Amino acid sequence: MSFPDFRTRRLGLTTAAAAIAFAVAGTAAAQSMVVRSTGPSASKYPTGAKLKASDKLTLVAGDKIVLMQGGKTRTLSGPGTYGASGPIQSNQTMGSAVTRMLASGPSMRSRGGFSRGPDEPKPAELRAPNLWFIDYREAGTFCVADPATLMLWRPYMDTDELLKIEQDGKTQTVAFVVGANFRKWPSDAMPVKYDVDYRLSGGGLSAPVTIRFKPMGEVPATPDASVDALMAKGCTPQLNRLVDTMAEAEASGG
Repeated sequence: MSFPDFRTRRLGLTTAAAAIAFAVAGTAAAQSMVVRSTGPSASKYPTGAKLKASDKLTLVAGDKIVLMQGGKTRTLSGPGTYGASGPIQSNQTMGSAVTRMLASGPSMRSRGGFSRGPDEPKPAELRAPNLWFIDYREAGTFCVADPATLMLWRPYMDTDELLKIEQDGKTQTVAFVVGANFRKWPSDAMPVKYDVDYRLSGGGLSAPVTIRFKPMGEVPATPDASVDALMAKGCTPQLNRLVDTMAEAEASGG
Protein backbone atom coordinates (compact mmCIF):
# COMPACT_ATOMS: atom_id res chain seq x y z
CA MET A 1 0.00 0.00 0.00
CA SER A 2 1.33 3.42 -0.89
CA PHE A 3 0.79 6.60 1.11
CA PRO A 4 0.80 10.17 -0.21
CA ASP A 5 3.91 12.18 0.51
CA PHE A 6 2.41 14.81 2.83
CA ARG A 7 5.72 16.65 3.12
CA THR A 8 5.85 17.14 -0.62
CA ARG A 9 2.22 18.27 -0.73
CA ARG A 10 2.82 20.64 2.17
CA LEU A 11 5.86 22.08 0.44
CA GLY A 12 3.87 22.51 -2.76
CA LEU A 13 1.04 24.28 -0.94
CA THR A 14 3.49 26.53 0.90
CA THR A 15 5.22 27.46 -2.35
CA ALA A 16 1.89 28.15 -4.06
CA ALA A 17 0.73 30.31 -1.13
CA ALA A 18 3.97 32.27 -1.20
CA ALA A 19 3.61 32.81 -4.94
CA ILE A 20 0.04 34.06 -4.53
CA ALA A 21 1.05 36.38 -1.68
CA PHE A 22 3.90 37.74 -3.77
CA ALA A 23 1.59 38.31 -6.73
CA VAL A 24 -0.99 40.09 -4.55
CA ALA A 25 1.70 42.22 -2.90
CA GLY A 26 3.14 43.07 -6.30
CA THR A 27 -0.27 44.12 -7.60
CA ALA A 28 -0.91 46.32 -4.55
CA ALA A 29 2.53 47.88 -4.80
CA ALA A 30 2.05 48.58 -8.51
CA GLN A 31 -1.27 50.34 -7.98
CA SER A 32 -1.14 54.10 -8.20
CA MET A 33 -3.56 56.70 -6.89
CA VAL A 34 -4.30 60.17 -8.25
CA VAL A 35 -3.64 62.62 -5.41
CA ARG A 36 -3.95 65.79 -7.46
CA SER A 37 -5.54 66.47 -10.81
CA THR A 38 -5.77 69.81 -12.58
CA GLY A 39 -6.39 70.88 -16.16
CA PRO A 40 -8.82 69.89 -18.91
CA SER A 41 -8.61 66.16 -18.08
CA ALA A 42 -9.22 66.53 -14.33
CA SER A 43 -12.68 64.95 -14.58
CA LYS A 44 -11.22 62.02 -16.51
CA TYR A 45 -8.61 61.35 -13.83
CA PRO A 46 -10.20 62.63 -10.60
CA THR A 47 -8.40 62.88 -7.28
CA GLY A 48 -8.71 59.58 -5.45
CA ALA A 49 -8.88 57.43 -8.60
CA LYS A 50 -6.99 54.11 -8.31
CA LEU A 51 -5.03 53.03 -11.37
CA LYS A 52 -3.78 49.58 -12.33
CA ALA A 53 -0.22 49.09 -13.53
CA SER A 54 -1.50 48.52 -17.07
CA ASP A 55 -3.54 51.74 -17.21
CA LYS A 56 -2.53 54.59 -19.49
CA LEU A 57 -3.10 58.30 -18.93
CA THR A 58 -3.49 60.51 -21.98
CA LEU A 59 -2.99 64.15 -21.05
CA VAL A 60 -3.49 67.31 -23.06
CA ALA A 61 -1.87 70.70 -22.75
CA GLY A 62 -2.55 72.27 -19.36
CA ASP A 63 -3.00 68.94 -17.55
CA LYS A 64 -1.00 68.16 -14.44
CA ILE A 65 -1.49 64.91 -12.54
CA VAL A 66 0.29 63.84 -9.35
CA LEU A 67 0.29 60.08 -8.73
CA MET A 68 1.28 58.37 -5.50
CA GLN A 69 2.71 54.89 -5.43
CA GLY A 70 4.34 53.23 -2.46
CA GLY A 71 4.55 56.47 -0.49
CA LYS A 72 6.25 58.36 -3.32
CA THR A 73 4.89 60.78 -5.89
CA ARG A 74 5.25 61.09 -9.64
CA THR A 75 4.17 64.24 -11.46
CA LEU A 76 2.86 64.05 -15.04
CA SER A 77 2.29 67.05 -17.29
CA GLY A 78 0.44 67.19 -20.60
CA PRO A 79 0.50 66.76 -23.47
CA GLY A 80 1.57 63.14 -23.51
CA THR A 81 0.62 59.54 -22.75
CA TYR A 82 2.02 57.89 -19.64
CA GLY A 83 1.85 54.51 -17.95
CA ALA A 84 0.29 54.53 -14.49
CA SER A 85 3.23 52.60 -13.05
CA GLY A 86 6.12 54.48 -14.62
CA PRO A 87 9.48 54.78 -12.88
CA ILE A 88 9.78 56.75 -9.65
CA GLN A 89 13.10 58.30 -8.67
CA SER A 90 14.99 55.60 -6.81
CA ASN A 91 16.58 58.18 -4.50
CA GLN A 92 13.26 59.78 -3.57
CA THR A 93 12.73 59.46 0.16
CA MET A 94 10.13 60.86 2.53
CA GLY A 95 12.51 63.70 3.39
CA SER A 96 12.64 65.72 6.58
CA ALA A 97 9.85 68.08 5.46
CA VAL A 98 7.44 65.18 4.84
CA THR A 99 8.45 63.56 8.14
CA ARG A 100 7.70 66.81 9.99
CA MET A 101 4.44 67.14 8.10
CA LEU A 102 3.27 63.71 9.29
CA ALA A 103 4.47 63.97 12.89
CA SER A 104 1.59 63.43 15.29
CA GLY A 105 3.06 65.67 17.98
CA PRO A 106 4.24 68.94 16.37
CA SER A 107 6.83 70.77 18.41
CA MET A 108 6.03 74.35 19.34
CA ARG A 109 9.72 75.10 18.89
CA SER A 110 9.52 74.17 15.21
CA ARG A 111 7.92 77.33 13.94
CA GLY A 112 8.04 76.97 10.19
CA GLY A 113 7.19 80.65 9.86
CA PHE A 114 8.88 83.57 8.16
CA SER A 115 10.22 86.83 9.49
CA ARG A 116 11.45 89.41 7.02
CA GLY A 117 13.19 92.72 6.98
CA PRO A 118 11.37 95.95 6.06
CA ASP A 119 12.40 95.78 2.39
CA GLU A 120 12.13 92.01 1.88
CA PRO A 121 9.22 90.73 -0.23
CA LYS A 122 7.05 87.90 1.06
CA PRO A 123 7.84 84.46 -0.37
CA ALA A 124 5.39 83.30 -3.03
CA GLU A 125 4.38 80.23 -1.01
CA LEU A 126 4.75 79.27 2.61
CA ARG A 127 2.81 76.46 4.25
CA ALA A 128 2.36 75.16 7.76
CA PRO A 129 5.09 72.61 8.57
CA ASN A 130 2.72 70.05 10.08
CA LEU A 131 -0.63 68.58 8.99
CA TRP A 132 -2.20 69.16 12.40
CA PHE A 133 -1.63 72.94 12.51
CA ILE A 134 -4.60 75.01 11.35
CA ASP A 135 -3.34 77.33 8.64
CA TYR A 136 -6.22 79.75 9.14
CA ARG A 137 -5.89 81.10 5.60
CA GLU A 138 -7.34 77.79 4.36
CA ALA A 139 -11.12 77.45 4.26
CA GLY A 140 -12.80 74.07 4.32
CA THR A 141 -12.82 70.91 6.41
CA PHE A 142 -9.96 70.31 8.84
CA CYS A 143 -9.15 66.90 10.36
CA VAL A 144 -8.31 67.21 14.06
CA ALA A 145 -5.75 64.77 15.44
CA ASP A 146 -6.07 65.88 19.07
CA PRO A 147 -8.39 68.71 20.21
CA ALA A 148 -6.27 69.22 23.33
CA THR A 149 -3.20 70.21 21.29
CA LEU A 150 -4.90 71.95 18.35
CA MET A 151 -2.80 74.89 17.12
CA LEU A 152 -3.48 77.93 14.95
CA TRP A 153 -0.66 78.89 12.58
CA ARG A 154 0.17 81.94 10.47
CA PRO A 155 2.97 82.22 7.90
CA TYR A 156 4.39 85.59 8.94
CA MET A 157 5.32 86.76 12.40
CA ASP A 158 6.55 90.32 11.93
CA THR A 159 3.36 92.07 13.13
CA ASP A 160 0.88 91.90 16.01
CA GLU A 161 -2.46 90.51 14.84
CA LEU A 162 -5.83 89.69 16.41
CA LEU A 163 -7.68 86.69 15.01
CA LYS A 164 -11.42 86.61 15.71
CA ILE A 165 -13.21 83.25 15.91
CA GLU A 166 -17.02 83.10 15.80
CA GLN A 167 -19.32 80.11 16.25
CA ASP A 168 -23.02 79.92 17.14
CA GLY A 169 -23.16 83.50 18.46
CA LYS A 170 -19.96 83.19 20.51
CA THR A 171 -16.82 85.18 19.78
CA GLN A 172 -13.25 84.65 20.91
CA THR A 173 -10.13 86.61 20.01
CA VAL A 174 -6.65 85.08 19.74
CA ALA A 175 -3.64 87.43 19.90
CA PHE A 176 -0.56 86.80 17.76
CA VAL A 177 2.42 88.90 18.81
CA VAL A 178 5.56 89.77 16.87
CA GLY A 179 7.86 86.76 16.72
CA ALA A 180 5.10 84.16 17.15
CA ASN A 181 3.39 82.34 14.32
CA PHE A 182 1.29 79.87 16.29
CA ARG A 183 -1.21 79.99 19.11
CA LYS A 184 -3.23 77.30 20.84
CA TRP A 185 -6.87 77.00 19.82
CA PRO A 186 -8.93 78.63 22.65
CA SER A 187 -10.65 75.36 23.57
CA ASP A 188 -11.81 76.57 27.01
CA ALA A 189 -13.81 79.47 25.60
CA MET A 190 -14.44 77.95 22.16
CA PRO A 191 -14.55 74.12 22.44
CA VAL A 192 -13.81 72.06 19.36
CA LYS A 193 -17.09 70.81 17.89
CA TYR A 194 -17.37 68.59 14.85
CA ASP A 195 -19.46 69.34 11.75
CA VAL A 196 -20.22 72.95 12.68
CA ASP A 197 -18.93 76.13 11.03
CA TYR A 198 -16.35 78.46 12.59
CA ARG A 199 -15.86 81.89 11.04
CA LEU A 200 -12.35 83.35 11.27
CA SER A 201 -11.54 86.97 10.48
CA GLY A 202 -8.82 89.51 11.12
CA GLY A 203 -5.36 88.07 11.79
CA GLY A 204 -4.08 89.46 8.50
CA LEU A 205 -6.79 87.76 6.42
CA SER A 206 -8.02 89.68 3.39
CA ALA A 207 -11.49 88.14 3.84
CA PRO A 208 -13.19 85.94 6.47
CA VAL A 209 -12.59 82.20 6.27
CA THR A 210 -14.98 79.42 7.30
CA ILE A 211 -13.70 76.10 8.61
CA ARG A 212 -15.28 73.01 10.15
CA PHE A 213 -13.71 70.11 12.01
CA LYS A 214 -13.73 66.35 11.52
CA PRO A 215 -12.22 63.88 14.01
CA MET A 216 -9.14 62.21 12.56
CA GLY A 217 -9.24 59.20 14.85
CA GLU A 218 -6.01 57.20 14.79
CA VAL A 219 -3.30 59.34 13.22
CA PRO A 220 -1.86 57.66 10.09
CA ALA A 221 1.86 56.98 10.16
CA THR A 222 2.61 56.85 6.41
CA PRO A 223 1.99 59.15 3.44
CA ASP A 224 -0.27 56.58 1.76
CA ALA A 225 -2.44 56.10 4.83
CA SER A 226 -2.56 59.85 5.45
CA VAL A 227 -3.70 60.57 1.91
CA ASP A 228 -6.39 57.87 2.12
CA ALA A 229 -7.69 59.18 5.46
CA LEU A 230 -7.70 62.85 4.45
CA MET A 231 -9.49 62.05 1.19
CA ALA A 232 -12.09 59.92 2.96
CA LYS A 233 -12.90 62.71 5.42
CA GLY A 234 -12.81 65.51 2.85
CA CYS A 235 -9.93 67.38 4.53
CA THR A 236 -8.73 68.91 1.27
CA PRO A 237 -6.50 71.73 2.62
CA GLN A 238 -4.41 69.22 4.59
CA LEU A 239 -4.32 66.84 1.64
CA ASN A 240 -3.01 69.63 -0.59
CA ARG A 241 -0.43 70.55 2.01
CA LEU A 242 0.88 66.99 2.16
CA VAL A 243 0.87 66.51 -1.63
CA ASP A 244 2.73 69.81 -2.15
CA THR A 245 5.38 68.75 0.34
CA MET A 246 5.75 65.30 -1.23
CA ALA A 247 5.95 66.80 -4.74
CA GLU A 248 8.78 69.06 -3.57
CA ALA A 249 10.57 66.00 -2.18
CA GLU A 250 10.08 64.35 -5.59
CA ALA A 251 11.54 67.37 -7.41
CA SER A 252 14.57 67.47 -5.13
CA GLY A 253 15.08 63.71 -5.13
CA GLY A 254 14.22 63.43 -1.42
